[in-house]
Formats: sequence, C-alpha cells, structure tokens
Amino acid sequence: MADLALAPAPGAAAESARQLRHARMLSVGARCALPVAILLGIGFLAPLVAIFGYAFATPRSFDVFTSFTLTNFATLFDPSNTVWLSFLWSCGLALLTVAILAVIAYPIAYGLNMVFGRWSALISVFFVFPLFVSENVRLYGWVLFFIKNGVLDGTLKWLGLSGGPEVLYTPGVTLFGMVYTYLPFMLFPMTLGLALVPRDLVDAARDLGAGRLFIWREIELPLAMPGILIGMLLTFVLAIGATAEAKILGGQSIIVISHDIEIAFTYSQNWPLGSALAVLVTFFIGALTLFALSKLDLDRMLGRR
Repeated sequence: MADLALAPAPGAAAESARQLRHARMLSVGARCALPVAILLGIGFLAPLVAIFGYAFATPRSFDVFTSFTLTNFATLFDPSNTVWLSFLWSCGLALLTVAILAVIAYPIAYGLNMVFGRWSALISVFFVFPLFVSENVRLYGWVLFFIKNGVLDGTLKWLGLSGGPEVLYTPGVTLFGMVYTYLPFMLFPMTLGLALVPRDLVDAARDLGAGRLFIWREIELPLAMPGILIGMLLTFVLAIGATAEAKILGGQSIIVISHDIEIAFTYSQNWPLGSALAVLVTFFIGALTLFALSKLDLDRMLGRR
C-alpha cells in the first residue's frame, strides 16, 4: 500500500514528460532565427575563423590549423615594415572623410526632416540611386571628368581658359572619391537621428524664449547624437577599408592598408601575413565599434523607451 501511495499518478508522469519535452524544444523565435544563424555561421564566422587560423600559420604556407607561430605578427611589428604607414594613411583618410561628411550631411539631413516636406522622398531617391550603379563605374566616370582633355579640362578650354587643374592621381582626389562614395552611409543614419528629436520639445523651448543656437546645442544635437554617431561609425568602418578610390582615382599615389592585405593574398602569395594584418585591422575596428556602441542608447533609438 505504501508503494502504491508513493508511485506518481499516470497523468502527472505524462504531464512531467510533456513539460520536459517542451523545455527541450526551441522557441518559435529561435526556430525562425535558425536559418539566419546558420547563414551567418557559414558566411561570416567561418571566414573569420579561417583568417584567424592562417594568421598563426607558417609564413608563405597553407598549413592552417596544423602549425602555430607568431612570426607573421613579428614581421608586422618590425620597425622597418611600411605597413603602418599604409595604416596611418587609411585612418587619416577615413577620419577626414567622416569629418567632411558630418559637415555636408547634417544640413541635408536637417532639410529632409524639417524643410523639404513632401519633396523629401524624391530627394532621398537622388542620394540612393547612385548605389544601384557599380562603385567602380562611378569612379571611372570621375576619372573621365578630371582627366586631361576630359570633361572639366575640355570645358574650361572651350570657354577660353587654360584648362583644369591636375587633380587626378593625388591624395586629394582620393579623399574626394571617398566623400562621394560614402555620403549615403552618413546621411541616412543622421536623418534617422534627427527624426527622433521631438518637435514639441523644440516648440516648447522656442516658446520659452530659447534662441535657435541654444535649441540646436542643448536639444537637437544631443538627442540626434545616436544617429550621428552611428553614421560616423559606419562611414569610418567602410572608409578604412576603401581600396577602389585609392586605385582608380588616386592611381596608387598612396598605399592604403586594404591594398597591402590584397597584395599579401595575391601577388605575394603570403596568406598567413595577409591574415595577420587582417586580424589586427579587424580587432582595431571591433574595439572602436564596441566603444561607440557603449555610448549609444539603442533602446531609445529602437523606440523601446
């Protein structure tokens, strides 16, 4: 009788088994996210793992995951290595691109939110449309514009002037190409940030006698800063890896870090050295990204509070 009293009821046992089975099953959200997780694992994490493995392989070999050496990193940190000059060029051009685009894109973003009204959608299309054309095609279009006897030079000569300035294949035109290419990536996050500024708050400050500069400095700029920072971060990450602008417009008058990585993987056939350089650049950009994201209020940007 005591054993019968201690034995669980059949219904309770079945319920316990059902709860255990339910606990082991993935939630609906997890099952829906599983294909995306697999795609990211194959297309994003797997290449990173391969690059990380090659970074510690024997130089000029393909002994990935079968050898371990720090020779590649020692080569990069050798004072005689010019790769750090390329890295400084990339960082400097990326910072200048971010600074110039912040000045150019802010008035446009403000106009899209506050001034242009029903024309904002059409103006936005004008900035999006060039993205449907290959970047190389657009850059070669600028080569035809700036080249000697090209559009600019020929037009000035037709007007009776001495011709256009020699700007092609210089660091300046490389910077111009980067500003032109990455303008949308700064503009639209900045537009989103300005859209998050409550207009009733601005109107209340104006009714209380606040001046335009005070409203911009104390209300609009701080509230729009998350979008501005995201635009700056996105532009910097893209610009530091820019290669086409330095090759096509700059004529390799300067060598950027992405070009050094490409040379290591192609002409030099030194995949471990190129991987070590890619790992260092990835860690640098990753640390910068984490620092920037720590300063952003993502909950507010996503409308959670």
